[in-house]
This record gives sequence, structure tokens and C-alpha cells, in this order.
Amino acid sequence: MSNTCFVQVALPVPLPQLFDYLPPQNGPLPAPGSRVLVPLGRRKLVGVVISLSDRSAVAAGRLLPVIEALDAGQPILDAGLLSLLRWCWQYYKHAPGEVVVGALPPALRNATATLPIPPQRYLLTAAGRERLQRGPGRAPVQHQMLAVLADGPCRDEALTPIGSQWRKTLAILAENGWVISEPAPPDQPHPVSGPTLTRDQDEAVAAVLADFGRFRCHLLDGITGSGKTEVYLCLLESVLQRGGKALVLVPEIGLTPQLLRRFRHRLGFEPAVIHSGLAAGERLEAWSAAGSGRAALVVGTRSALFTPMPRLQLIILDEEHDASFKQQDGFRYSARDVAVKRAAELQIPVLLGSATPSLESINNASEGRYAWHRLRERATQAALPSWRVLDVRQQDIVGGLAVTALDAIAETLERGEQAMVFLNRRGYAPVLMCQSCGWHGSCERCDANLTWHRSAGRLVCHHCGSQRRAPRLCPDCQADALVGAGEGTQQLEEVLERRFPDVPILRFDRDATARKGILDQHIEEVRRGHPCLLVGTQMLAKGHHFPGMTLVVIVNIDQALYSADYRALERMGQTIQQVAGRAGRSDKPGTVILQTLHPEHPALDLLLSKGYEDYARWLLEERRLAGLPPAGYQALLRADAHDRGSVERFLEEAAALFPPGGTRLFGPMPAIMERLGGRSRMYLVLQAASRSELHGQIDPWLPCLRELKSGRKARWAIDLDPQEL
Repeated sequence: MSNTCFVQVALPVPLPQLFDYLPPQNGPLPAPGSRVLVPLGRRKLVGVVISLSDRSAVAAGRLLPVIEALDAGQPILDAGLLSLLRWCWQYYKHAPGEVVVGALPPALRNATATLPIPPQRYLLTAAGRERLQRGPGRAPVQHQMLAVLADGPCRDEALTPIGSQWRKTLAILAENGWVISEPAPPDQPHPVSGPTLTRDQDEAVAAVLADFGRFRCHLLDGITGSGKTEVYLCLLESVLQRGGKALVLVPEIGLTPQLLRRFRHRLGFEPAVIHSGLAAGERLEAWSAAGSGRAALVVGTRSALFTPMPRLQLIILDEEHDASFKQQDGFRYSARDVAVKRAAELQIPVLLGSATPSLESINNASEGRYAWHRLRERATQAALPSWRVLDVRQQDIVGGLAVTALDAIAETLERGEQAMVFLNRRGYAPVLMCQSCGWHGSCERCDANLTWHRSAGRLVCHHCGSQRRAPRLCPDCQADALVGAGEGTQQLEEVLERRFPDVPILRFDRDATARKGILDQHIEEVRRGHPCLLVGTQMLAKGHHFPGMTLVVIVNIDQALYSADYRALERMGQTIQQVAGRAGRSDKPGTVILQTLHPEHPALDLLLSKGYEDYARWLLEERRLAGLPPAGYQALLRADAHDRGSVERFLEEAAALFPPGGTRLFGPMPAIMERLGGRSRMYLVLQAASRSELHGQIDPWLPCLRELKSGRKARWAIDLDPQEL
């Protein structure tokens, strides 16, 4: 056995291995979980130490030393997180370095970055008090700062009013020994009382509290408006009272501001926020505050799951059903499933909340693996909205809206109430086409039409982002006969502006809310309660509480009824229920109008007559009959290339190498959108009755795939528990 110590490092390269290095020639031995700078070929890369070992598969004479330990031997990822990340790369079959380094905030992937200094507070010394007594002399600004500090310890915000050069003044005082600094204590929560809980809310809170200190997964299945957030707040208050920490995950950045407002008001302090929309410095500050224990509560999107948090006692996922919790490229992980794994390793409870739980979660709850808490009444005691199904085959249509729906909107506005029109398609029209020859604008790089953005005069592909100027005449026949076919949110906005010229119309989609702050402005305007009309996409479907909203019009969901994706009906039901839940949340009754070409479809009939739970059980039974998730287990081998033949050849050779066993293999088959961004996409489907069976055949198969020459002409990846086809 060698006495040499080897450093195993995860590096951000797409290779399924860790890399061995010798310890640095100067400086301390880097601890597991700390960053190091190492050589790899001609490059120098920042990696993370996974372990120290006395063995290496490579002879010591062939190994290079670590160039530098970047964190002075202090790990920035604790042992629990390293264990979780190891499980992630093994379960999802992804390159270890991309998993581990990807868990760091972007700023820390740079060798020059360091953890920020914790917020400081400044105190006057005895020498400083003596100087204060001598009067301002020829240094009035210094004297002013000393006078401020004489009232007690101060943070930066108390000193900034002294002037723009206050830091320079503070440095002079510190140099003279008149002021010292120390880490500022974290903000203390000052919670305020919330509303009285309903019986169901109280039982859910008590059940989760009973599991503090041990692992259990709880499903909070509450209809829209039932007060799920109040359950979260009661649990968070209890965690904070015990001196613990909590992590709350939301699927989208757009849900963060309103949740923060609720948390800030009820809990009496500012939570740390982590999501991709933050500047690198802001994200690093929040990550550092969580890792040091200063942040008692972290609220964030998917990537916040890997934030180090000492004394973490509770994890909450809001809208657990949302597809945004599954990363669809690179490291394809499910934040919901990894959150459950993290809670299990920490022996803490995890709470999954949704008005429309995923079939996976309902299945787990039905079989007793999750505790199931149902909230079936709105917290305000408001009634659920009533439904009107409009058969648009028998309706006069104006810009995508039935005249009956327009009349209902007019009546709602006349009563001084608010209405919402939902269409999950932005732009003016899904396609620009020629009425003379049939030409239509299509993307040259994707199997998709170009969406017409009329106000910008552009044709835009919403899949790859390519765009071009909209032509005035037909490119094929030169006729002046170009028209938009179908509807988008911009067209609906225009139609409604013509019909209701005196009513504020607020559009909620990615185009209208692209500028920072616009989304918050729109939400605040709606919350004032004045009559207004909302037009929007998925952005409006969940989380919002608009007390004045009494009418919701759902324009078009029919494409889901006949989709090739077996998850389409599940997502359609979730969307309809979530959007409908915006109506009638206060003291006035709500109405939902659903426009459809297929009012007799059994899925719609079941959903609207029996509710989401019965609908989900029906879908679950169909999945069981077909052996589809969650009744079975799936993986996809995805591949893409500029040349379709290269993809097909690789997948055929891969299929031939698949080891025998109980897992069934289907394909190669094209993706639902085969061409995307100029690349052809195909996949193999692997389906098994058990997770162990599926992994048992994939693990020996992957090394064989890496040896295939055809794999060098295609980009490929394995996707465990896929959510998209």
C-alpha cells in the first residue's frame, strides 16, 4: 500500500469519471467538498474534491499535482451534499464533474472567485469615544460617523447617509483604532399571526410537525384557494422557532416575488433567494448566506435544491407537479425526486404541495409511501367556480373568442369585476399564410411554423429562437394575401382592446413581461381590484391570488386531447384546473368558460364533472394497463445530429448492443418535434416493470455505447424518468 495521498477531483467535462491528482506542492491538503485548480491537458480547470485516497488506478509518477487549493482547505460543499451529488450522477448516469461543479453558483466556477465576506457591523472603541469627545476639529465627516456609531453597533445602511465616501471615512476610523468590525448577527424573525386554520389545514400541519426529526414525504393535495401557502407558513414558523433552516422550491421565477411577499409579511424577515435570473454576485451572496447558516430560509427554483444549509429541517416543493422541476438538457434530473432523496438522507420531512398533483405523487400516496393530506375547501369558504363548456363549432368567433364569451366578459366588467382570458400561445398568430397559394412561414431549422409577431413585424420560432422580418407580399406568388391563421395572446389583446377600449388590458406572456419589474407591476395593478382584463399564457395558470377575478375564459386546449405524448392529458387536466382556480377566490362567485371543438370528449367530461382526483385515477388506470410510468419505469436514449442518418445508425447499433433481460426496448423513433435547431432528434425507449431491472441493464450498456464509432457523429444522452418525448 502506498503512503501517497491521492486527491479525487470532479471536473466539468462530459466524461463519466473522477480524476486523480497529487496533493498541491505548496499549501494545505484540500478537504473533500472544496474547490481546487488543476491541470487537464493544456487547460486549467476548477474542480471539486470528492475524496482523498491512498489508492489510484494511475501510477503516481504519471499524476500531476493540484495547482492550488482555492478554499484554504475549507469545504464549501458538506459531506451530505457530496453524498447526494454522488447519488445523482449514479442514478441519472451523468458525468460526475458536470453534476458537482454545476451545483455551485456560477461565480464559484471561476478560480479567482471567493466566498463573500459576511455582512459586517461596526462598533465604536474606547479610543473612538475619546476621539468623539474632542469635537469635530478639521474632520467633521469623521466626527459625524463617530457620533452615529456612538448610538450602538451599525450596519452599512446606517452609514450610507453620511455621504458617498463613507467607506473611505470608515477605513480611516478603523486605521486609527476608533472603530472595529465584526460579523453582523442574522436577522431575527418577527412573525405575525396568520388566519385561523381550517380543520384540514390544522391536521396537515400537525402531521408534518409530528415527523420533524425523521424522514417522511407528505403530499399536500389542496384545491386552488384552499390555503396551502398558509400551511407552509405555519410549518416554517415552527422550524424557525426551533432554530432550524428550511428550503422552499418553486417551479418558476415568476412565482417567487408573490411568495416572498407572503413570507416577508408573516415571518418578519427577508428570505434568501436563489434562481437563474439573479446577477452572479447576488446569487453568490444568497448561496454563501445559506451555507454559513446566516439564512434561515431559502426560496428558489430548481437549482436552489443543491444549496448547502446546516441544520436543514424541512424541504417544501410548491406546485410539485410542474414540468419545470425536471431539467430537460445537460444534467437531466427531477428536482422533486432529488428533494425527496435529500430529505431521506437528512432524515427530515419533505412536503409536496399542489392543487393538481402529478400522477407519480398520487400513485405514491395511494400506495401509502406518502402521507396524503387533502384540502377540499377554499380557505375563504368561497365556492368553487361553475363551468360553462362552449362548443365553438356552434358559436360565432371573433379573433378566437366566442361571442358568448365576449358577452360574459362585458357583463363581468360592468359589475366592476375582473376577467381573464387564457391561451397558452404567445405572439399574434401561430402562422402567417397566403390565402392565394397556401404558402406559410415555417422554420428552416425546426419542424415548426414561425409565429407571427405583428407589432414587431417579425416571424419568430419559439423553439430555436430564429427570426426574420415578416414579408409584405407572399414569397412564392407575390400576392398581397398574407393573413394570420389561428390566435396568439397579442391578437386576443387587440380584439379585446377594440371591444373594451376603456378597460385596462394586461398581457401576461414572455414577450410582454420581458423587462424587469413589469410582471410585478401588472400583478399589483390586478390586486388593486379595479375592473381589468388579463390576457396570458401559462404564466397566469398558478399561484396567483386575485380577489377581484370572477371570470376565466380558456380559449384552446384541444391539441392535448389527441397528442402523441401520453402525458398530454395529465398536463391538460392540470392546466385547466389551475387556470380555473383563479376565478371566484373571494366573496363573489366565479365562472369558467371552456371553449372547445370536442365538448363530448370523455376526458373533458370526467374532469369537469368529477374533479381532478377522479380524473387522475382514471389516467393512472390507463397507465397501469399500458405499463407506463408511474406503473412502470422508463428511460430514453436521446440522440441528435445534423444528419438524420447518423442518428438512426447510432440508435440502431445501440439497440443491437442492449443486454438481454426484462427491460423492453422500442425504437429508434423520431421525437414529437423531430427537427429542432437544425438537428434531427430520435430516441430509444427503455421500459421495465422495476427500477432495479431498468438500471441493471442500462449500467453495463453505457460503456458499450461509448465505444461505438457511430456515437461520435451524434450527440447522445441517457434520460432517466423522462418527462418529454
